[in-house]
Amino acid sequence: MNTTASVDLTIRDISAASPDGVCTTDLLTAPWDVDVSPGYGPGASMDDAIPAAAPRQGELPDEYRRASDDELDRRIRAAKQTLGERVVVLGHFYQRDEVVQYADYVGDSFQLANAAKARTDAEAIVFCGVHFMAETADLLSGANQRVILPNLAAGCSMADMANIDQVEECWEQLAEVYGTEPDAEGRVPVIPVTYMNSSAAIKGFCGRNGGIVCTSSNAETVLEWAFERGQRVLFFPDQHLGRNTAKHMGIPLEQMPLWNPARPLGGNTTEALNDARVLLWQGFCSVHKRFTVSQIEKARQDDPNVRVIVHPECPMEVVDAADEYGSTDYITKAIAAATEPTTFAIGTEINLVQRLAAEYPQHTIYCLDPIVCPCSTMYRIHPGYLAWVLESLVGGVVENRIEVSDDVAEPARIALERMLAAKPKA
Repeated sequence: MNTTASVDLTIRDISAASPDGVCTTDLLTAPWDVDVSPGYGPGASMDDAIPAAAPRQGELPDEYRRASDDELDRRIRAAKQTLGERVVVLGHFYQRDEVVQYADYVGDSFQLANAAKARTDAEAIVFCGVHFMAETADLLSGANQRVILPNLAAGCSMADMANIDQVEECWEQLAEVYGTEPDAEGRVPVIPVTYMNSSAAIKGFCGRNGGIVCTSSNAETVLEWAFERGQRVLFFPDQHLGRNTAKHMGIPLEQMPLWNPARPLGGNTTEALNDARVLLWQGFCSVHKRFTVSQIEKARQDDPNVRVIVHPECPMEVVDAADEYGSTDYITKAIAAATEPTTFAIGTEINLVQRLAAEYPQHTIYCLDPIVCPCSTMYRIHPGYLAWVLESLVGGVVENRIEVSDDVAEPARIALERMLAAKPKA
């Protein structure tokens, strides 16, 4: 395997020698060619159903499609130099190395949202991530700032698994089962909790209904907050983060029914709902559901001393089989803190894993999933799109602006502020 941090180069090398080493050779297709068809694009989410109303990217000007890697590099750096502090480029951990090299800040969605909030001097925030992240940056940035997503087709299949109409319908059904009056301790029947990986509309729903946003780092603190105020929690859109967090808190699995939005009462009986402590939405991350217990067993067979760390978006069986689990920030810090040469088998997106392997050559670091299959939607961001939006800014044009309407933004900010106040335990 290529020893650099570039997953793009790794995919080219593997596809040339043995195409079975990647989930699809369509990853070699330029994203502007993929953009002409509906779907999330090649990669982990390629088989997920995409909503008809999902944003589509218009045609990228020919000059950017034809430009060589070297030319795009020169143009991006020149545009950034011209714009100076007027622009800040944010890059998510899961971005391809060819893009993240231009980021002023690199981190997870929560860290980058804070970076957007802190850079009050920047007129434009170019978010190299996915749609819900850019929305969150718009919610937390100043009214005079413009948030830009280089490719509008960079969505998130997990976020799309809970749309506002489905959640409103669920809420109405739950009100019929539980009522709306608080108990003797003042706790309401249900508190809605949404993962950061959700649309602004879902965050706004939580803000309007006494709920909160959580991250993978503070999910347990947020659930404690919710249980102080409610008898039970509706957790969406990722069932695995909700289940893993609640199980760690001692909540039995039989009190965590799954809510299928396509079925009445989510496919549950009234009795099961009355016994529930956490209602788990039927959503998932297509990257993290690829990890399996058999992959961990194989890692231990290869090296009994391997240290297995996985993301809490992984299925419960995988989290239980690992040595540790935590957010991308946790994984990064765990590797950085290791003082002795260690073999790490990591269960999260390949771009971050390969970048960590290049950054810490004293360790052996590899992805648990042996098939290279990056996040489909993160992969839609390409240097060509970044060059286009930056040079447009130089020319005074704001392309691909992400803007949340005021009626959604106000309650969404309430839910986000509650999240920011819910500091995880040390």
